[in-house]
Formats: sequence, C-alpha cells, structure tokens
Amino acid sequence: MLRDTLNSTGLLVLRVLFGLLMLVHGWQKLSGFGELAEVFPDPIGIGSRLSLILAIGAEFGCSLLLIIGLATRLATIPLAFTMLVAGLVVHSDDPWQKKELAFCYLTVYIVLLLTGPGKFSLDHLLANRKSKTPAE
Repeated sequence: MLRDTLNSTGLLVLRVLFGLLMLVHGWQKLSGFGELAEVFPDPIGIGSRLSLILAIGAEFGCSLLLIIGLATRLATIPLAFTMLVAGLVVHSDDPWQKKELAFCYLTVYIVLLLTGPGKFSLDHLLANRKSKTPAE
C-alpha cells in the first residue's frame, strides 16, 4: 500500500512537472503563432503552418492532459513523437547538448506511456467510478 502511494506520488510529480515544463514551450509557440506560422520548421514535409499546429497540439494540449492525468497514455504519444522528431530531425545536425533536452523529455513520455498516470489522476478516478457503477 505504501509502495503504491509512493509510486503514484512519483508519477504525479513527473506528470505535473514535465507537463508544466513542456506547456511553456507550447505556450511560446501558441502566443507567437502569427510570427512562426510561415517560418516554423517543416521536418516531415507537411508545411510550416501544420507542423506548428501539431507541435502546439502536442506541447500545449497534450501537456494539459498530462498534468491532470486524463488520457495520459494517449497524450504521451504525440508528445513522444514531437520529441523524437525534434531530436532526430530538427536538431539532427546540432551537437548532443542541443538534442539532449528532447531525449530527456522523450524518456519521460515513454515511462509514462508504460506505467500510466498512477492513482492521483483523472484516469484513475474515472476508471474507479466506471468499475463501481452497477451494470444495467
């Protein structure tokens, strides 16, 4: 019981802290959308504007989901993909120090994908509510 509480507390700290840290990156892109829309990197060939929209969706939208622990595993997929593209494509010619942050984020998202959000999350609350609802 104590181990489960400690594990869930650790997952909560990881989700909220990395969610907030990435949320800042997404907010910068969202608030600068007008200036960035035509010059944002297009690493997968879908256009600068759409690449920016997808990055904002992951970095801002999915980070909000991560923070509250809603659809956590699903939310980590766009975040992980974004960090993979950042580390391997956008910063491919940069030194390791420039790529390292993307891979640190990627590691956290993979961990959360594998472990789930823990019991201090909306996912856990909704799952418990659903399992306690009488069958009709």
